[in-house]
Amino acid sequence: MKSFVLSLLLVFSAPIWAQVTNLDNSPYNMQNSPYNMDNSPYNINSTNGVYDNTGNRIGYEVKAPSGVTNYFDNSGNRIGYTPAKR
Repeated sequence: MKSFVLSLLLVFSAPIWAQVTNLDNSPYNMQNSPYNMDNSPYNINSTNGVYDNTGNRIGYEVKAPSGVTNYFDNSGNRIGYTPAKR
């Protein structure tokens, strides 16, 4: 019984990390991936680029099915988002 209680304490005292992303917001989703040609900085016809004040491309944006617009750097790291409009 003592070992069972100890096991429960270990399970419930372990740190629990909140999920910070889902597939709609993940760079592992091909729609969001930098390997998708629409998101590539090498695609001169891309219309979803994000640029800094001097005109340098710093990333791209992709709208998720939930209505959220996700912003990624050119390497595919999510750097921000705009919530869906209500």
